[in-house]
Amino acid sequence: MKYSDVAYEEMLEWLFTRFPSYQRVGDRAFKPGLDTMQRFNAWLRFPQLQYKAIHIAGTNGKGSVSHMTASALACCGVKVGLYTSPHLTDFRERMKIISPGDTGCTYEMISKEEVFAFMERCRDFLDNYNPSFFEITTVMALDWFRSQCIDVAVIECGLGGRLDSTNIVTPILSVITNIGLEHCEYLGHTIEEIAREKAGIIKQGIPALVGESIPETRAVFERVAADVGASGLFFAEELSPFLTLSLDEIDLKGDCQQRNLRTVSAILSLISTQGLMNLECDIDRLFNGVSNAAAFTGLRGRWERLREPANSGGIPGKAPIICDTAHNAHAMRWVREQIDKISCDYEDIFFILGVVADKDVDSIASYLPRDVHFIFTNSVGERALPAAKLANLLSDHGINGRITTSVREALDIADSLAGEEDLIFICGSNFVVAEVLEIVCSV
Repeated sequence: MKYSDVAYEEMLEWLFTRFPSYQRVGDRAFKPGLDTMQRFNAWLRFPQLQYKAIHIAGTNGKGSVSHMTASALACCGVKVGLYTSPHLTDFRERMKIISPGDTGCTYEMISKEEVFAFMERCRDFLDNYNPSFFEITTVMALDWFRSQCIDVAVIECGLGGRLDSTNIVTPILSVITNIGLEHCEYLGHTIEEIAREKAGIIKQGIPALVGESIPETRAVFERVAADVGASGLFFAEELSPFLTLSLDEIDLKGDCQQRNLRTVSAILSLISTQGLMNLECDIDRLFNGVSNAAAFTGLRGRWERLREPANSGGIPGKAPIICDTAHNAHAMRWVREQIDKISCDYEDIFFILGVVADKDVDSIASYLPRDVHFIFTNSVGERALPAAKLANLLSDHGINGRITTSVREALDIADSLAGEEDLIFICGSNFVVAEVLEIVCSV
């Protein structure tokens, strides 16, 4: 079939319909095991063997850590392939090339033509072996990276680690950012069980780094690293600071980035001290890459300010808007700490919240701030938890608010109630944030 913009959109709809993604439909898309992934990878002649890789798993922070790491390496002259998920507004966000530039680095998403060509080339395999959506996108990224002659891929795990589609790579470094209770139906119902699944990316002869740990998870990581014969197990808090930055010096905002910064610093330290790459670790270039990671790599939705305060270039009479993709209890704890910290800067905070249907609302409820005005909503799509049901579940915890089934209407309600001395904050679901980005950025 010949490429056209219409043909691309039809192909993309076929991809999402024929091979449903976990992002869209949840449980129905989950396909455990690596057999099909390994078969697909072999069919394409093992593209990941043509470059180095850094493999990053964890409950939260792995997206930010992946982007900061990729940006830092590219600023030091390395051509980086970056694979992350899910996407927010464009499917192609999942795979990018981060290339060195005159003043830092630049990013380029896979083109529509390249996505289309890959799907056409693999049509027989897709029909015969029925891989999952995530298996398709992972192999697409690995194959595209080979065609672009990258030096290193920074690859973010999708769900878990041991059985994740990305776990076919043999990296130069395995990284686990942190562990929290998430996807318990697949990964386990205790911190230790989840840590064991994510520790599945630790491999024989390969060093591993843990960004944050507690005694329960540390014991798991130490046991797995010993059992598989990892060449070393490092904990970020025990390594001397390699790159010292403050939160004020980076464009990824939110106090949670302090922990991510420590993990990134440890990654760069190990690359340098362990000789994992032939890299000229110029501190100024690394500093530039980490400081400007969001701008250099196109990362969105991490404590992102979508509208400035009126006295800082915003719209007179309108409240500033911040969104964040926090969507589990582990991340909501950080959100509450941040909201509590900044609440004194605003007269009122209007908190737009929407979650997916399989989310443990009870666990999230305990971390939601109380002195805010909630607006409950739901995104478009079958996986969204209806706003009325979310409100009903939260009312059991003494949390009440307005209800609307439209993200756009939720924004309109918040905008009509909030003044320029207030704040509008949105989180709870990648889908809700994606809709907000499309609405706000189209204005």
